[in-house]
Amino acid sequence: MQISFRTLSTFTAGLCFVLALIWGLMPEVMLAIWSVGYSEATGLVARRGAVLFVALGVMFYLARNTPPSATRSALSSGLMVGVFGLAALGVGEWLNGHAGPGILLAVAVEIALGLAFLQTQRIPVELAETVD
Repeated sequence: MQISFRTLSTFTAGLCFVLALIWGLMPEVMLAIWSVGYSEATGLVARRGAVLFVALGVMFYLARNTPPSATRSALSSGLMVGVFGLAALGVGEWLNGHAGPGILLAVAVEIALGLAFLQTQRIPVELAETVD
């Protein structure tokens, strides 16, 4: 199943905005899912990460109608590096006992998002023009 860049970008923006709200307003919820204790330090890092999620959300929302281009490819590639890196870190933290099995939900979402962006880059330009 081919997902258009526009659909995927819009979904990603929405996901980023939701994560920004959760990490910014109630980071203890996400940390509890991951079996990680809340502290002032983890709250500080979580709230700063929330702002990064807002920035990603804005970028992907504004880029949702971008035709195939080097800029669109750069956005997709950057996101893929980020989510695959986060997935690897999540698995490592789980294996090392620093996070509980709840982090595997985040890992699954990260891998799915990375693979979805990968498939948008593999669509031939001629087809992409008709899909988007």
